[in-house]
Amino acid sequence: MNHVLNIRLKETVQVDQDRLGALYAELGEAGAEDIVCRAMEELALRLSHCSRLYVAQNNDDLRKCARSLIAIAEQIGMSVLARVAGDVTRAVDSNDAPALAAVLARLLRIGDQSLTAIWDLQDVTI
Repeated sequence: MNHVLNIRLKETVQVDQDRLGALYAELGEAGAEDIVCRAMEELALRLSHCSRLYVAQNNDDLRKCARSLIAIAEQIGMSVLARVAGDVTRAVDSNDAPALAAVLARLLRIGDQSLTAIWDLQDVTI
């Protein structure tokens, strides 16, 4: 076994610009930017909280935290993040520890990439 394969775990995430455009049309630029900034901050906090809950083996609260991520992510067009947060809730519900570990790690990766993607959009006119 002289060869070790390193797998790079990076997925392409996209922000639904139609959803963001609708948010901007509905709330105006200042209102939409306020919502997006608050959502980004809340997502970052909840992703960190999910990680701590997993380490503490508090699956009931982990499930609640992941569920709350879904609504916030959908609000600002992060459909991949919302879908993976749903996967976390299903892994908790099925009491599948290996699946939960894997999908939570994916949630954290996708969350980080999604926050970066939406942050990068701030320089783009929607």
